[in-house]
Amino acid sequence: MKFPTSGVYAITQTDGKQDDTIVADTLAALKGGATVIQYRHKNPRDNSTLLAQKIHHHCQKFKVPLLINDNIELAHAIGAEGVHLGQDDASIKIAQTVLGPDAIIGVSCYDSLDLALKAQKQNVSYVAFGRFFSSETKPKAPPAQLSTLTQAAQQLTLPIVAIGGILPSNGQLLLNAGADVLAVIGGIFDHDPLTATQRYCKLFTHSSSHRNLG
Repeated sequence: MKFPTSGVYAITQTDGKQDDTIVADTLAALKGGATVIQYRHKNPRDNSTLLAQKIHHHCQKFKVPLLINDNIELAHAIGAEGVHLGQDDASIKIAQTVLGPDAIIGVSCYDSLDLALKAQKQNVSYVAFGRFFSSETKPKAPPAQLSTLTQAAQQLTLPIVAIGGILPSNGQLLLNAGADVLAVIGGIFDHDPLTATQRYCKLFTHSSSHRNLG
């Protein structure tokens, strides 16, 4: 499976939620049209492997890739399609070695085009910029500028993900600036995930990308 060139990137919300709720919410996001799922588990859970396996099972039914946040070993253990790495996490090279040449590997680049260009040279699958708006998930994260998306769209040949406080009401700004994919946590999982995902998906029906990513 390849990383999508457009669409909604749903990132699981696990804090304070029971496993069954997390799985059900993820399934609802898939039914709503999410094109990629990330299992994010910043607070380690004893049952992370089992929970990730359940989520992966649903992703496979929808033919949607599952990425694991910051955990190459877990991604390898459950056969996930890839990982998302921050700048302080394990190296891209290690992820490529452990997960193989077909794995999806994404990297956080915050507001840095330079980091994104370096990541592209290392053959990552996508880069992510943000946060663009106020975010409860990462309230202290430094802000990113819309101009970074525009410059990235002009200089990169891989999908560009925008993240951080994205709502159906402001997502179009990011798509117009150059984002290909919108990554969302609270905007989906703080609401009914199915209908919330559908609202984000509608943004893409009104957006005509100027980039040909194949």
